[in-house]
Amino acid sequence: MSFGVVLPPRPARSLLSAFLAPGLALGLAGCAVGPDYRTPQIDVPGQWSSTGAETVPAAPQLADWWQRLRDPALDRLVEEAVAGNLDVATAKAKIREARASVRQAGGALYPSLDGSASATRRGTGNSSEASSQFQGGFDAAWELDLFGANRRAVEAAGYGLDAADEDLRATLLTLVGDVASNYVEARGFQARIAYARQTAASQRETEALTRIKFEAGAASAVDLANARGQASSTEATIPTLETAYAEAVHRLSVLTGRPPAALKARMAAKEPIPTPALPVPTGVPADVLRARPDVRVAERQLAQATARIGAAEAARYPNISLTGSLSTAAATLGSFASGSTVSWAFGPTLSVPIFNGGELAAAVEVAEAQRDQSFIAFRAVVLTALEDVENAAVGLTQERLRHDSLDESATAFREALRLARALYETGATDFLDVLDAERSLYSAEDSLIQSQVAIATNYIALNKALGGGWNGIIDAGQPEVVDVNTGPHFPPAGTPEQP
Repeated sequence: MSFGVVLPPRPARSLLSAFLAPGLALGLAGCAVGPDYRTPQIDVPGQWSSTGAETVPAAPQLADWWQRLRDPALDRLVEEAVAGNLDVATAKAKIREARASVRQAGGALYPSLDGSASATRRGTGNSSEASSQFQGGFDAAWELDLFGANRRAVEAAGYGLDAADEDLRATLLTLVGDVASNYVEARGFQARIAYARQTAASQRETEALTRIKFEAGAASAVDLANARGQASSTEATIPTLETAYAEAVHRLSVLTGRPPAALKARMAAKEPIPTPALPVPTGVPADVLRARPDVRVAERQLAQATARIGAAEAARYPNISLTGSLSTAAATLGSFASGSTVSWAFGPTLSVPIFNGGELAAAVEVAEAQRDQSFIAFRAVVLTALEDVENAAVGLTQERLRHDSLDESATAFREALRLARALYETGATDFLDVLDAERSLYSAEDSLIQSQVAIATNYIALNKALGGGWNGIIDAGQPEVVDVNTGPHFPPAGTPEQP
C-alpha cells in the first residue's frame, strides 16, 4: 500500500540496516534445543522362516504385481479404482493440507509487515470549526527464533508432509489389494454357483431315474425322498452364494467410486478364477521395512513427534523479537508529500519465561510421552509387517498342498459316483451309495473351487504384506472442490439463510 510519502534517503537506509543486520546475525547464530531425530535401528531376522516352493528369497517384484494374476478385466478395475476411489481422494486432500501446513509453519521464520491507514474528523457540538487528520504507516516484526522453536515447527510439518505422502501410498496398497481380493472372490462365487446349479440338475436327473424305478417297483419311497431331498439341499445353497457374489460386486463398484450396482452387468460375463504366476519373490525382512508404506508412515510420525519436543522445549527459553514501525500524519491528503509528520520506532523485545506453574515443563513431558508412543507404534507396525509376510507365505504354501489333495479327492469321488450310478442302474448296489457319492463329490468340488480362490487370495495378501501397491503417478495437487467468486461479494438473490 502506498501513501505518497517521500522520506529522506539516509534515514530510510539507516532504519533498514538497523532492522536487518542484527536480525540476520542473531538468526544465523541461532541454535535449536530438543533432541535431533535419527532413524531408529530395529533388529529384524536375516531371512523368512516360512519359505516353500511358492516363495523364493530373491528380491521382491512389487511393480504391477496384480498383472501376474493374468486377468485383463482385473487390470482395468485396478486402474479405475485408483482414479475414482474416495479414500484415495481423501489421502490426496491430506497431502494438500500437509503442504499448506509446511508453508504456514515456514511463514514464522520471516518478518511480518502490516500496513494501516486512517482518516479522522474531529469537532465539538457548539463549534463551527472541525479538524481532519490522515494517518498511514507500517508495522514490522521479526522473531529471531534463537532456540529453534519455529524451525522445529517447520521440521515437524515437513515430517507430517512425508507421512501424508506415505499414507497415500498405504491407501493405494490397501485399495489395490481390496480390488483384487473382491474380484477373485466374485469369480469364485460365480464358479461355485455354476457348479451348484450343475450338480443340482444332475441330482434332479437322479431323482427322475429313482422315480421311474419306484414306479416300476425297483426302488423304495425312501430312495425317492432321499433323492428329492438331496437335490433340494444343493439348490438351497445357491441363494446364499448369489448373495455373497452380489456383495463382492457391490464392494468392487464402491471401491471404484461408483454406485454399488454399477458393475453388475460388466461382471455378469463369467471369467475363470485368476491363477497367479508362482513362485513369489519375498526377499529378506529388511526389504519389507523399506517398501511398506505403513512402516514409513509410522517412522515419519515418530520423526514428527521428536521435532515437537524441541518446539516445546524452546518455549522455556528467552525469546527475542525485532519490532519496528513507520507512520506519517497530515491534516489533508495533499499535504502527505510535503507537510506530513513522519515518525519511526525500532527496537528489540526480550521475553523471558520466569514463572508459569510448571506449564512449560509439563508441555515438554507431554511431547516426550507422545514421542514414546510414536516409537512404540513404529515398533508395533514393524512386527505386524513381518507377521503379515510370514502368515501370507505360510498360507500360500499350505494352500497349494491342500489344493493338490483336494484335486486328488475330487478325481476319486468323480469315479466313485460314476461307478455307484452304474451299479445302481443295474440294481447291483443300494441307492444310499449313490447319495453318498453325490454328496461327497459336491463337497470336494466346491472345496476345490474355494481352494483356488484361497490360493489367489493368499498371493494377493503376500504381495500386500511385502509392500506392493500402485507405483504410477498420482496428482495430489488438484482439489476436489474448486471454489469460485471467493472475493468480497454479496450473496446472490434468493439465497436461503443459514440456521
